[in-house]
Amino acid sequence: MMSGARFVAAASSVLLLAACGGNTGVTNPSTGGPGVPTPPAASLTGAGATFPAPFYDAARFAYNQKFSQVTINYQSIGSGAGIQQLIKKTVDFGASDVPMNASELASAGGSDKVVQIASTLGTESMAYNLAGVSNGQLRLTPKTIAGIFLGTIKNWNDPALAADNSGVSLPNQSITVVHRSDGSGTTYIFTDYLSTVSADWKTKVGKGKSVSWPVGQGAKGNEAVATTIKQTPGAIGYVELAYVLQTNMTQASLQNHDGNFVIPSPEGATAAASQFLAVNPSQFSIVDAPGKNSAPISGYSWLMLYTDQPDKTKGTALVDFLDWLVTDGQQYAANVHYARLPSNIVRDDINSLKTVTSGGSTLLSVPAPS
Repeated sequence: MMSGARFVAAASSVLLLAACGGNTGVTNPSTGGPGVPTPPAASLTGAGATFPAPFYDAARFAYNQKFSQVTINYQSIGSGAGIQQLIKKTVDFGASDVPMNASELASAGGSDKVVQIASTLGTESMAYNLAGVSNGQLRLTPKTIAGIFLGTIKNWNDPALAADNSGVSLPNQSITVVHRSDGSGTTYIFTDYLSTVSADWKTKVGKGKSVSWPVGQGAKGNEAVATTIKQTPGAIGYVELAYVLQTNMTQASLQNHDGNFVIPSPEGATAAASQFLAVNPSQFSIVDAPGKNSAPISGYSWLMLYTDQPDKTKGTALVDFLDWLVTDGQQYAANVHYARLPSNIVRDDINSLKTVTSGGSTLLSVPAPS
């Protein structure tokens, strides 16, 4: 797994290349307008999902450039571990690609004790290492993806794959499946997708942050899954799009709900999200979305914090940062291959943050969104 220090370096490199006019295909955004609240001095800590880590690292670097009195440390240890760290109160905020469930909320003191906000929107790719098959050339359908991960499709020249890939030279080579070994929100989104499109998968495996995989080898974190695929000829796995694009991996074209083959992209995630307007911590799935351009394995990522903050100064700095993250900070999502949050989600996020208090006082002093 990539350490937090290595992630800081990676985020800084993206920003440096953008600022210097490097060939990243991204813009060099500003750190926000004059209406951004000035936070008190504080040192904040968070931990959790690897899915949004490139965005969080780019954003927290930029926030510290604007407000040097605030430092934010984020450790990408996986969604399940991030939730546990929040429950243990060893971090100021947790991060997960799936909101806390009833059992986890009970461990945190109850649903009224925790605020959960959507922080970014992304999509997953099916990344592969297959000699002679270029980016987007491999076509995968819901049926063949499920077959590969169930272990019923074992070779790259399987007739089911060949039927969808006319004109592509698929080798007589064993398929090596790579999946997450840790409790992962990325895994939840992927297995939610498989459970939606495959009755066999839903019955035999199901969905969750951790599942009993029928086949394959595990790796900890999106970073390690990506590295394993790149180092293993014949490998395939599910990886968050930002890792695929930043490391020049090859990814498949995926057949979406409407039957169109699309290469996962931030625009595809936005198209998928537009089909699900009533998103909240208890109704959050946007996989297998209808729509011509929808990326089929898309999802929101979430941040969690306690409703009652024991330290008013730190709590104020935290909600000020999160308010910036879901508004002006969204420019950094686009900068590292995530999609900006829809306006209705931003409105819900700010309303949720305005319920955070310390000693009975509301901490976020921004106008209520319309």
